[in-house]
Amino acid sequence: MKSKEIASPRIENRKAFFDYHIEGKLECGIQLMGSEVKALRMGLAQLSEAFASIDGGQLILHNCHIEPYKQAAIVFNHTPRRPRKLLAHKREIKKILEETDRSGMTLIPTAMYFKDGRVKVEIAMARGKKEFDKRDSLRKKESDKELRRAMTKRQ
Repeated sequence: MKSKEIASPRIENRKAFFDYHIEGKLECGIQLMGSEVKALRMGLAQLSEAFASIDGGQLILHNCHIEPYKQAAIVFNHTPRRPRKLLAHKREIKKILEETDRSGMTLIPTAMYFKDGRVKVEIAMARGKKEFDKRDSLRKKESDKELRRAMTKRQ
C-alpha cells in the first residue's frame, strides 16, 4: 500500500497568462535550502515578479520571493529573493538559449509545485502582450463568464 502524501500547495503565476503569450513550457528542478522547502510546503512563495535567465550556461531564477521559515534558526534561514539555480539538461538549456536569442522570448515561471517529494518549477517561453492584446483577453474572459452564467440559469 502507498503511504498518504501530504497535500502540498501549487503556487501559480496567474498574471503571466495575462501579460504574456505562452509559446512553450519546460519542467525543471530547483536548488533550494531546507528552510525554503518547508516554506514552500506552507505555500509561502510568490512568482508574480519572477523571471529566469541563462548565466554562464546555467538557468537561474531571479526575483522569486520565498518567505523565511519562522521555525528555522536565524543562522540557517534563507534570503527571500536570492537567485536560485534551476536544474535542467544541457541540451534543454541550449535549446532555450537559441529560442530566446532568435525570437526575443522571455523566460517566465508559471508554477511551482511538488512532484514525488521534489520541488519542480514550470518555466514558460513567453512573448510580451501589447495593450490591445490584454483588452482582447479581458473581453474573451468576460464573454466566457457570461456564457457560463447563462448555461447555469438554463439548467
